[in-house]
Formats: sequence, structure tokens, C-alpha cells
Amino acid sequence: LGQAPATREVRIPCGDAWLYGDLTMPANAMGVVLFVHGSGSGRHSARNRQVAQKLQQAGMATLLFDLLTAQEEQIDIHTREHRFDIALLTRRIQDATTWAMAQTDLKLLPIGYFGASTGSAAAIIAAARLGDRIAVVVSRGGRPDLAGPVALAAVTAPTLLIVGGADSGVIELNEESFAHLTCDKRLAIVPGATHLFEERGAMEQVAELAAAWFTTYLQRGEWVELTTQNFNGESS
Repeated sequence: LGQAPATREVRIPCGDAWLYGDLTMPANAMGVVLFVHGSGSGRHSARNRQVAQKLQQAGMATLLFDLLTAQEEQIDIHTREHRFDIALLTRRIQDATTWAMAQTDLKLLPIGYFGASTGSAAAIIAAARLGDRIAVVVSRGGRPDLAGPVALAAVTAPTLLIVGGADSGVIELNEESFAHLTCDKRLAIVPGATHLFEERGAMEQVAELAAAWFTTYLQRGEWVELTTQNFNGESS
């Protein structure tokens, strides 16, 4: 049995706020995946952790972090005002990406995004803005439509949209979004799954699909050189 990957708690500066996260590093990680969840879900989400564990087993570092501060989360529970604030979520994921690119043990690794719910829209906009610095994007039960057709068309990172087969309404929104994507892309439907993939075996399928997609695209070797060149570039 291999050594268990090391996890450390990190603090990420975002404007005048600090966000807390858990960074897990397997030995010789092939890349790092940042989790961008919708609100009402954080780094302790069992669903995200299940996927993260699968990615770690496949040799990827994972960063699960809270996109909202504790205070914002409390407000959002009552008003839901932050979970659809895509601009805020996008700024947070960009700040977290900038932070990751400055860490000694991460800065040469290709970066992927795993977005869920409204976090998928933020991941897509950030990927569109950061261009070839983002290697791959996966969306689970996401709302990529909230990113808008311009951002969708601008994404260069290979993108996988995973939707539950019983998630009516959201399937159609993902199909429309899929049509706007011009990158390498795939739309995967998990049969019988609803929006949160709570059905038996559904999250396992999500984790398998995500791990396969990340493994395929994070292993492309031209990455290290590219990331080093772009390291001092603009982040927007």
C-alpha cells in the first residue's frame, strides 16, 4: 500500500477576506484540482470529499476550500444572495488559483477545476479568463449556463459536463451550454441520478468520470514550461 497523501489546512487571501481550505498532496502529484462548489456546500461536503479521494488515489493533489467566509455563509443561508453571486464566486476561485500558482509545491503543476452547482459557472468564467493556465474543467450537476455564451465559447481547457439523468431542467441547460463550448468537450449523463447524485452508486460514477477526464488531460506534458512562462502574467 502506498503512503497516504498528506493533508494540510491552508489560508487563502481573497481581497480583505481569508478563505480556509484543505490541500491534499499525494507523492509526485500529476496536477492539482481546485473544487468550486455552490453555496450551502463547503470543503467538508461529503460529496466533494468522495470525489477528491478518488482523484487523490489517481495521483492528483486536491484543494477543497470554502468560497464564502463563515459570516457570508450565515447570511446566504437566510437570503441565498451569495450562491448566485457568480462574480463573487469567480473572484474567489481566481484568487485561490493565483495563490496555488505561488505555492512552491504546486506552482509547476497543471491546474484543473471541479465545479458543482453555481460553482460550475464561476469555474467556467475563471477558466475562460485564465486561458491556457487552466488545463481541464469538470462540472457536476452544474449551472454552466450562468457563465453565459461568451465565457463558454472562450474556454480552451477540455471540459466535461456531468448531469444526472433525472435532473430535469438542468439537463437542458447543460445541453445548451455544451453547444457553446468550442474546446474538447463531453456531456456525460448519469442515468437515474437527481441533482445531488444521492442515489446509490451515483457519486461513484461521478468520481470515475471525473478521475478519467482529469487523468487524460492533466498528463499532457507541455504544461510545466507553459505554467512557468505564464507565472508572472496577468490573472484576469
